Amino acid sequence: MNAQGLVEVVLPGKVEPEGLQIRHGEVPAVGPGQVLIRMEATGISFAEQQMRRGRYYDQPPFPFVPGYDLVGTVLATGEGVEPGLTGTRVAALVKVGGWASHVLVDAADAVPVPDGVDAAHAETVVVNGITAWQMLHRSARIRTGQTILVHGANGGVGSVLVQLALAAGVKVIGTASARHHDALRERGVTPIDYRDQDVATRVRALVPGGVDAVFDHVGGRSVIDSWHLLAPGGTLVAYGSASTRDDEGSKQWPVLKLLGRVWLWNALPNRRRAYFFNVWAGRALSKNRFRARLRADLTQVFAALQRGDITAQIAAQLPLARVADAMRLAESGTVAGKIVLNP
Repeated sequence: MNAQGLVEVVLPGKVEPEGLQIRHGEVPAVGPGQVLIRMEATGISFAEQQMRRGRYYDQPPFPFVPGYDLVGTVLATGEGVEPGLTGTRVAALVKVGGWASHVLVDAADAVPVPDGVDAAHAETVVVNGITAWQMLHRSARIRTGQTILVHGANGGVGSVLVQLALAAGVKVIGTASARHHDALRERGVTPIDYRDQDVATRVRALVPGGVDAVFDHVGGRSVIDSWHLLAPGGTLVAYGSASTRDDEGSKQWPVLKLLGRVWLWNALPNRRRAYFFNVWAGRALSKNRFRARLRADLTQVFAALQRGDITAQIAAQLPLARVADAMRLAESGTVAGKIVLNP
């Protein structure tokens, strides 16, 4: 990679992974209140898989540079920014723009990565870690001794969520395909095969009174089953519609349907709560409050990574230039952990 130039990945439209384009350009100039980050690690999350199909509910118009989050070193600071930030390693949640060798972000959105934490390891817990932490501790408010059900317990968010829950003294039941069960058992999770077993029947056999929380990224029919598995006082946290990834038609409809269902459930006097979790919620109302919460929570996640409460699961590391291979691998469903892209 040319040290001076910008290299970025462009999503030109609804394309197969091979249709992603590599573009070269000038490194952007840093503006007031901004920092220029030299990317060291970014990743492929479920959001980019949906964006490639035009299925992510608030993606920008094509063409654009995807990349939900990144970790890198501050190369330059803009006017009004503490110059001492230069040379420090930071993480940023950006939604789009992370798949580039150099990224501009507002200094207020850059969260310090602790010394000794490798960039690729930190990358695995930025969007996944924030999502898992906030769902556990802000939405469901889990407590020691409770029992939860995590769908996709070996996935990007699921694997972090499971580890954070176990560290908090919570019992975890996790759905995953059979090949991941041994690894889940080693962690202390009770696994259920979502392909072969009737998940609802199996959960009821394990916890007849219902679980204290369910974390569901599947959407569709699964959310209804999840709701019925809650104990009185329990919480359902829905955070996606993975089941509709390959559907045609409106990208908003699955989310709107889910929001409608959550609203209805919460309106009924049934002693249970439902949330649709969106990591960006509240940003439009108060940017400062949103940033403070994000910084506090990501700092907690990095501390958990340093303590060994969570381990970084890297499925593979590939250079930006091989983004098509990386995307194919991420979408194959054959790997556990995060696909990390390096410059």
